Amino acid sequence: MADALLDWYDVHARDLPWRIPPNSSETPDPYRIWLSEIMLQQTTVPTVIPYFEKFLKKWPTMEDLAGAELDQILTAWAGLGYYARARNLHKCAHYIVTELGGQFPNTEKDLLSLPGVGPYTAAAIAAIAFGKKAAVMDGNIERVMARMFNITTPLPDAKATLKEFAEQMTPAHRAGDYAQAVMDLGSDICGAKILKCTNRCPWEENCQAHALGTADQLPRRKSKTAKPTRRGYAFWAEYDGHLWLCRRPEHGLLGGMMEVPSSDWLESPDWDAVPMPQIPIIANWTETPGLVRHSFTHFHLELKIIRLELLEMIELQEGDWFPFSRIEYLALPTVMKKIIHHQSQPVLDL
Repeated sequence: MADALLDWYDVHARDLPWRIPPNSSETPDPYRIWLSEIMLQQTTVPTVIPYFEKFLKKWPTMEDLAGAELDQILTAWAGLGYYARARNLHKCAHYIVTELGGQFPNTEKDLLSLPGVGPYTAAAIAAIAFGKKAAVMDGNIERVMARMFNITTPLPDAKATLKEFAEQMTPAHRAGDYAQAVMDLGSDICGAKILKCTNRCPWEENCQAHALGTADQLPRRKSKTAKPTRRGYAFWAEYDGHLWLCRRPEHGLLGGMMEVPSSDWLESPDWDAVPMPQIPIIANWTETPGLVRHSFTHFHLELKIIRLELLEMIELQEGDWFPFSRIEYLALPTVMKKIIHHQSQPVLDL
């Protein structure tokens, strides 16, 4: 079965900027593979490609990335989400260059010691960069294994079982190509919504779910609870072409990113249950019309904007005044860009 899949992959492999084509004599670059795998965590391939290419242009080597400032990395990462990945990217690059002489570990166990590298990423790097036999598990591979063996236990409870089957299926030869082949099979043939089984899947004859007619029902998932909504106020203060911005704490949601200061984001059934915030600067603030809405992984967010326009600069207890001309170069997450769009168009177009 592995050979049949690899034969299919040799013809149908996706052309991706971090991937070496099958049967190429080129040696895999662990830096490119690591960078792509960190970006691909919980993010789709089409979204990642332009970010990957941008990062490689700015920092073509691990040494270049390790020498960058965290703010530069956060700014380049802005919009990709899950910003802990960017902070760990910086920590990992610095660690590899300063502690490991620029050399990547080449086993799953040692790769797991790197910042931001979990079981999936360690297995992917070990297999794709170093040809080690490692069972890589992403959403595509989970779906393929669930259908191959007709696993009806819902996710995430089925993860351990699916990993066991993936380990049994993984060959010792061409381990990296095999891992990518199963990913491509899940992406191109054994899709979440569209299945192209007949005469196109190299594993069709061995697929239990296909034989039983259950493939379109798998993998099963536990019912998701509805996302709660959090609400709060953002404080837009400006003077003479300058905007007040602060840096968020290093750890936690949007850690280390720049922000338009805001009140606590409180879970509430409606706006009537949201208390008026403590005003950070004693002055005549005005609430502006409309809401800024954004969705995170675990909750929806609604923000009302309270605006203050000053005639002269005042000293701030935290944060700083930034000219609008510099804002596009700052590490601003998407929700903050939405606030700036809401308040400043057409003055600023991020």
